[in-house]
Parts: sequence; C-alpha cells; structure tokens
Amino acid sequence: MIARTLTGLLLWSCLYPAAQAREYQYSDAHLHYVDFFQETEGMPALLKAMDTAGVEQSMISGIPVAKKWHEDEPKRPRYYAGDDADAYWYSATDVYVAAALMSLPLEQRRRFHPFLSGFNPVDKNAVSHIERMLALYPGLWQGIGEVFTRHDDLTALTSGDTPRANNEAMARVYHLAAEHDLPVLLHTNITSKRERNPLYLAEIEEPLRNHPHTRFIWAHAGSSAEIHRHQTHMEFLLPVLTRLLEDYPNLYVDLSWSVLHPYLLDAQGRPRKDWLVLVERFPTRFMLGSDVVGRFDSVAEQLQGFVPFLDALPAQVAQQVARDNFLAVLPKAANAVK
Repeated sequence: MIARTLTGLLLWSCLYPAAQAREYQYSDAHLHYVDFFQETEGMPALLKAMDTAGVEQSMISGIPVAKKWHEDEPKRPRYYAGDDADAYWYSATDVYVAAALMSLPLEQRRRFHPFLSGFNPVDKNAVSHIERMLALYPGLWQGIGEVFTRHDDLTALTSGDTPRANNEAMARVYHLAAEHDLPVLLHTNITSKRERNPLYLAEIEEPLRNHPHTRFIWAHAGSSAEIHRHQTHMEFLLPVLTRLLEDYPNLYVDLSWSVLHPYLLDAQGRPRKDWLVLVERFPTRFMLGSDVVGRFDSVAEQLQGFVPFLDALPAQVAQQVARDNFLAVLPKAANAVK
C-alpha cells in the first residue's frame, strides 16, 4: 500500500512537475539609493540585498528633496511626514548616486541603471541641471526620475510652487529626454485623497499626448498608500489605465507596492482577474519596483510579494514583467552594453 502510494506520488510529480512553482529573476525598476535625509546603507548592503532577492539589474536614483529638521523641532523626524517642517529640492542627490556607482568595479556597476532626479520640476532651469549632469558623467545616466509632482502630503510640505507633470518646466525636460533617448519615471497621483474621480488625469495625459517620442513610466499607476487610507479602492483606476495604454504607446507602468494591494491582489491575496487580463493584453508595458528608500533589507519582501500575481500570468508574460520590460525601456545604448 505504501509502495503503491509512493508510486502514485512519483507519477503525479512527473505529470505535474514542481515547475508550477516558478523562480524569478528580477529587474528592480524603482529604487532610491538615499532616503529623505540623503542617507543610505551603502552599496555593500544594496548589492547583498539584490543578490538575496534575485535582482539581476536595478534602476537606481536619489531622492529629489531633503527633509528639513526645523529649529523648533526637538526630535529629528524619521520620515518626510514626521512633522510639518518643509522639504526642499536637493540637487546633490545625483552626485551621491554617481559617486556610489563610480566606486564600484565595472562588472558591479553594469548591474545598475542610474536615473537623474535632483531638480525642481517647477523651475525652467531644471533642464540645464540635467544637461550639466549628462556632460559631467558622460554615458552614466540612463533615465530621468523619479520626478515628484503630485505626491500626497509631500506636495504640500515641499517649498515652492505645486509641481505638475504638465507644466512648461517639465515640457523642456521631456524634450531633452526624447533627444537623449532617456525614459522618464513620473510620480503623479491620479487624484487627491478624497476625490473619487481622476482629478489630476490631465496632468499625466497631456505629456503623453504632447511628447509621443518620450517614454513615460508612471510610478504606482498613479496610486498611493495615502489615497488608499481615505478611499480603499479607486474603481476608476483600471478603466482609465486601460484607455491610456490603448491611446499612448509611450506609456509604461511601474507596479511598485501601492498597486499590489488592493489592485493586483484581493483581500485574500488572490490575483484579480481583470488586472491579469490587462497585463496579458499589454505584456510589454508593466514592470516591478521595490521603491525602497535608502534601506535595502526589504527588497526581497517587496518583489516577492508579486509572486502570486506573476504565477497567475503565462510564464513568458511573467518573465517580461519581472525582468525584461524594464531593461527594454532603457536607452538603446544601455541595452547594447548588456
């Protein structure tokens, strides 16, 4: 009886191999080397976290703002929302990223794809900063962003005018990005915390329409954890995103953590069929990011959280989302090196 059972199990394992449980190699499409105080665990910690998580390649950027420790605050805040002190635009963040990469051996450096982020998106001089950085580190930069425009409470806390993705300063950046074949990673919320409609849709759609030769990566598909605290599920997000993908072939979507719940997975952790259908329909347009900020021990946890969704996709599509799509959106020169 035992022998018969073992024989049956062996036959089952042959017919239904363990390959049903897939292993993924990732490209991390959204990672910040420093935090909101421009501090970091450093490259050794990042490389170790990538190896643990199965991340072969990673986007890497700074944080374009720094949080002020205000004179009136007795305790240093731990996050940008820790108190009401301002954040301010901080260009040196790009220098920190460049210095960290230049310190690496060439083989390790090739695992990273640095994006420029240290500029004020409401300043028409921003394009000049980007041009200077491209000249200062020739051949290093492979994208622009994460650009902070509509970004929850950070927008209100940041000194100066409210940044929008469709202003004149950013239009200049998009032209430069197209000229240099650089993708642009944009954080622009689709709505505010309380409006149950795509209030800020025009701010992402106008650049998509007006700059067809610029590749846009929409961070979190316009969602955020702060929006979810006030309205658990934006019913309009899926139909709006579907239409944008249909209308604009230059749109790509970063599915980092705030999209995972409640959109890709339901409350029981099961993949949502309508999002599976969308990703299968546009298999080259989605990518994954950890969105870690200066601390790297959660890279594996963030990316592996997508496994139930990836496993429900066809294997080829899952591989594209987990690894290939981010690499494909990079400049042609960057892909030629690989």
